[in-house]
This record gives sequence, structure tokens and C-alpha cells, in this order.
Amino acid sequence: MTQAPAPIARLAGAIAAGPVLTAWSSFPTPVTAGILAREAFDAVTIDMQHGAADFASVAAAIPAVHAAGKPVVVRIPVGEFQTASRVLDLGASGIIGPMVNSVEDARLLAAFTRFPPVGERSWGPFGALPASGLDPAAFLAAANRMTVVLAMIETRAALAALDDILAVPGIDGAFVGPADLSIALSDGANVDPTRQDVAEAIGHVAARCRAAGRIAGAFAFSGQQAASFVKLGLRFVAVENDTAHLRAGARAALQAARAS
Repeated sequence: MTQAPAPIARLAGAIAAGPVLTAWSSFPTPVTAGILAREAFDAVTIDMQHGAADFASVAAAIPAVHAAGKPVVVRIPVGEFQTASRVLDLGASGIIGPMVNSVEDARLLAAFTRFPPVGERSWGPFGALPASGLDPAAFLAAANRMTVVLAMIETRAALAALDDILAVPGIDGAFVGPADLSIALSDGANVDPTRQDVAEAIGHVAARCRAAGRIAGAFAFSGQQAASFVKLGLRFVAVENDTAHLRAGARAALQAARAS
């Protein structure tokens, strides 16, 4: 009987089979991350760019997600490429790099997330190695294949450089942030991730990723928007975030309680 791969090794294969629907946690604890992981999400993404996630909270949450059999993706803070290496050492399976606006940004992201010869990630997988069930030599040989690295496309500059960003060795695809992209496309006039020009831009990213054989992903602000992204061919889609789930659950319970 073939043993199922450890959670840390499941993300790349799951995305290849796609689509992967990920939970999104901006306020992770072992309890909240573990609860999300035990729902029918395919993965849990922890957001270090916004919200309250720091290195200690990520370190505590990753084992709880792994215990539920799910892989973890981490969105690092803007420009903190070294944080990508650190959370990969903890046992993250994927990295989302925000505000990747140029080939140079993409090269830095790849350098910190890939072992040589692709990148310059240094050795120290103190959490990832035991979570993988592999010996050091096998882990080193498999780590680049197990790790999924997505560059966030959120600006006009990123859209203009998209093909070149996707061509950088070590970058697996693009992940659209619709809110920031809506701000950029309106030149700061408003934030509306459901605008038509944003939808057209997401379609463009999906098409360019498909042409390049890369992964397309995005953050969805509703289940309906997530479904539209899946129909568009996106293979990694975040379905709202933990605070939205909490708010929706509270409102539904209160509505039911006050129905009489």
C-alpha cells in the first residue's frame, strides 16, 4: 500500500490537479487555523502582510494545519523576502510574494525560496524536515519541487511585466490581489475588486499564465467570486478570510435567533 505524502508535500500536486480552494487567515492561532483546516478547504493560507500574523503565530499555526492533513501557504510582508525562507523552514508549502512589480522583485523572491541551483535558499528546515518524513538528502532533492511560489500581481507595472515575471526560474505563477489592483487601475480613485476592468485584468493574467504553463490564482471576496475564478481557469483561489467567515456566521446566527 502506497503511503500518502505528508501535508507539506501535497500542495504542488493538488494545484496541478486543481482547482485548490484555500482558506485565508489573517489572525491565525493553532485553534483558528486548525478549525479552518478541518473544513473542506484544500489548504490554509496565512497572511503576514495584513492582519496580526507574525513569525511566532505562524510557527504555532503550521503544525495545527498539518495535523489536519492540509498544506500551508504564507503570504509574506512586502519586500521581506528573507521571511519566505524562514516560514519555509517552519514547514510552509507555498509562498505568496506581494507587490512583485518587476523581474528583479521576482528574482529576489525566487532566490529566497529555492535551493541551488535555482535559488540561494540556505539550509535550516527545522520544522519542514520532520514534517516531510524525509531524510536530509531526500528533502533537499525534493524541496524545490514541493514548494509553490506565486508572485502577486497588483499594479499596472506588474501587469506590464507579467510575461517576464512568469519567465523567471523558480516562479510558479501569479496570484492577483483584486483590491489593490482595483486601486491601481483607478489611479487611487476607489477600491472595488468586483469592477469590470479588474475582472478583465484577472482574465488577462489567467490567459498569460495558461500560455506560459504557469499557475494562476487570486483572492476572492465571496464564494460566488471564487466560483467565477474557477470557471476562468484559476487553479489556486482564496475564499474570503477568517474575519469574513466569523462575521457571516455571527450575522446568520443572529438573523435566525431574531427571526421570531
